[in-house]
Amino acid sequence: MPTTDVPAGSVPIHLVYEDDFETWRGARDDATRNWLAANMFKAERMRVVLIPQASGTTAAAVVGLGRRPARDEFSCWSAAGLPDRLPDGHYHLAQPLSAAAAAQFAFGWAYGQYRFERYRRAGSTRELFLHLPGVDAAEIERLRVATALARDLVNTPANDMSPDALAKAAVDLSQRHYARQRVIVGDELLTERFPAVHAVGRASAVAPRLVDMEWGDASHPKVTLVGKGVCFDSGGLDIKPGASMLLMKKDMGGAAAALGLAHLIMDAKLPVRLRVIIPAVENAISGNAFRPGDVIATRKGLSVEIGNTDAEGRLILCDALALADEEKPDLLIDLATLTGAARVALGPELPALFCNDDALAAEVVRTGLAESDPLWHMPMWQGYDDELSSKIADINNVSASGFSGAIIAALFLRRFVSEARAWLHIDLYSWNGKERPGRPVGAEAQCIRALYAFLKARYAR
Repeated sequence: MPTTDVPAGSVPIHLVYEDDFETWRGARDDATRNWLAANMFKAERMRVVLIPQASGTTAAAVVGLGRRPARDEFSCWSAAGLPDRLPDGHYHLAQPLSAAAAAQFAFGWAYGQYRFERYRRAGSTRELFLHLPGVDAAEIERLRVATALARDLVNTPANDMSPDALAKAAVDLSQRHYARQRVIVGDELLTERFPAVHAVGRASAVAPRLVDMEWGDASHPKVTLVGKGVCFDSGGLDIKPGASMLLMKKDMGGAAAALGLAHLIMDAKLPVRLRVIIPAVENAISGNAFRPGDVIATRKGLSVEIGNTDAEGRLILCDALALADEEKPDLLIDLATLTGAARVALGPELPALFCNDDALAAEVVRTGLAESDPLWHMPMWQGYDDELSSKIADINNVSASGFSGAIIAALFLRRFVSEARAWLHIDLYSWNGKERPGRPVGAEAQCIRALYAFLKARYAR
């Protein structure tokens, strides 16, 4: 974690843009210039060169930042790869940064040290220390814990992250922050009017459940988070091909993000009345699995014809959103790894944001860019709403068309949100599919920091 005191022997880190490299190099001594030339270093993005002392120890680290961006804001991802590229020791920055840039650097440094090693033999422990004045160490630790929580949940395979395990993680978090919670399990879902959650999860050996958590002063603005918790998605009777199932342990990434964000809100004691609703299921196959062509009930009272059992996430969300909507929250946010169509449109790095308030959406997008945690505003195009029509029920869970799948899913969910003052629907990927500095292949904690910064700006004034 960052501290303000720089001990003797701490190694300076020089951050250099390609645009400034020649000027910066010209101000170095001959030995440093020669060493940079010998290593063919030109401040390319994420290139790191260690400048040695005569004793062989490290005198300085030079980090390339690539071309200076049009928006001159430091990204945490420029720091996240450093823990893997630097030897153990104490480090500090050679140049001052703005408060926002320093916070980004400190978080990137912490994020880059994450390891998921639950199933590996214990390895060696790194000893990397960053000394960075002017940074709120408690806030950086809060962000580190929240993102690590979300990544740990998503990285855990489904044999250990079943619906009961996900519910336990939610309960453990609520108890840590002295929140109130209840868990509705199995056939109790029918009694408590969550028929869609029950229908999706009843074929699993582990009963479906719904976690309902509340925290904070009831007089404060009501903020409700809903997270899709499909712990494994086989596709149901519309079974997925084998290759498409390989990453389906991450289909509870929305629930993981919701819990990470909940930790930030509660740990920072934001002045909101927080509610978190997690429907936790496995979309499995057995004799009592729901079928294509079935018509199922929902909490809202709308009947849904099942056009495809692999569009199960929106079914569990519709019950959870209906519950959340009943108390007319000031802000309702749902997070879900919902559609492949969102990934086709925007790729894995840009979660799709749908909102019933364009100004609100623009504010969230701006905040995400500032936090290096981006989202992209997508239209909830009313013209596609009739694609969800059914001849025998109020609505179908899929469109007959193969087009605009992310928008269709958002329009489906909109049928179940009528009372909330503002609603954000986020279709995210929760996964890093390629190796990048500080971001290994595996779970990615998308949207958490952006939404937390947005909520702080909105409510903690």
